[in-house]
Amino acid sequence: MEDIFQKIGTTQTLSQKIERNIERAIREKKLPIGAKLPSERELCEMFAVSRTALREALRRLSARGLIEIRKGSGMVVTKIELKDAISSLNLYYDLKFDENLISQIIELRLAFEPEIAKMAAMNRTDEDLKLMEANLVEFAKCNPDNTQLESDIDNRFHLAVARATENPFVIVTMEPVHSLLPRMRNFIYANIEGEKEITLGYHKEIVNAIREKDAERAYEKMQAHLDRNMQVYNKFFKHT
Repeated sequence: MEDIFQKIGTTQTLSQKIERNIERAIREKKLPIGAKLPSERELCEMFAVSRTALREALRRLSARGLIEIRKGSGMVVTKIELKDAISSLNLYYDLKFDENLISQIIELRLAFEPEIAKMAAMNRTDEDLKLMEANLVEFAKCNPDNTQLESDIDNRFHLAVARATENPFVIVTMEPVHSLLPRMRNFIYANIEGEKEITLGYHKEIVNAIREKDAERAYEKMQAHLDRNMQVYNKFFKHT
């Protein structure tokens, strides 16, 4: 175990340096998933640090989901699931929700979602298409006065497009962003006259392109949809 970690100096916070050292060993697979870490006493000797500094580092690693501290049986490297990364980002975005975040989210969507629609058109399965088509029907039937449900259905549409890429990294990147869509829609779009019909029209055009596996058209239709969202956003905050 001695060659896994490096001695800790005194130029930075000890607990942070310990944390980074253990994290590096996990990233480099020197400590694979399921591996048991040395005891606290052994780690203190390896790092040449106090138990107080070590425990602070271990608490942070545990909070980040990199290790699990099991009472009576030591510390084990844990497997990080996509849902854990998504959950952390969801919390971050939720706590940061304000006018600036809305602007940044729309800009992010403009940069990514047209390409995501393009990928969905190339990679979608029949099951993906069924989900999107069912979403269109559900959105059309939704009572426009039920803005929360309408917003949730809108959110599920964009998540369905992201999942149709069949790329898990697209999902882990976009799902936290899309978790904010119901809140954003209620905040800005829900009270705009005719908004439901306009949104449904864009969604239908996107699904038609994905159905026909027309990647370029899917890109263009998603971009047009999000361009309008940005226009609505700018107009809304100009008058608030």
